Amino acid sequence: MNQSSTKFTPATKRIAFIHATWHEKIVLNCLDGFKQTLISLGYDVSLIDVIPVPGAFEIPLQAKLLAKSGQYAAIAGSGLVVDGGIYRHDFVAQTVCNALMQVQLDTEVPVVTAVLTPHHFHEHDEHKDYFSRHFIKKGIELANACDQAIQLTEKAKRTLYV
Repeated sequence: MNQSSTKFTPATKRIAFIHATWHEKIVLNCLDGFKQTLISLGYDVSLIDVIPVPGAFEIPLQAKLLAKSGQYAAIAGSGLVVDGGIYRHDFVAQTVCNALMQVQLDTEVPVVTAVLTPHHFHEHDEHKDYFSRHFIKKGIELANACDQAIQLTEKAKRTLYV
């Protein structure tokens, strides 16, 4: 197979962005940073499919279904898991991250995550503003990780199948 016919071109790669709708106004800041960064890296923003789910716990199943579809070069997940006093939020976040790792290992589709668990989160403007800004930064980091994961995966596939 000719190397030039398998050259990595980010503009043609479809990416799924799954986000929890809990604290959606904050979490969607991650999507903003994610999109802006991917555009600057040469990706076509119209190829980013945005999939909302009820909460972070629902992200892994959707990630697995999307990965198995064969339509995506990578999948990103974002959510804010806070201590609601009813359940162990750190357990939920750890479970989500472990499940997302398993999805990428099972499907060989890169899965990157910005599911965050702050030590303390309160429903007041100071925390909302801080985490809104923080999620923009996390979106930028998530996009860079996504791009690098796609490139590494594409390179590995070319090496293995050439």
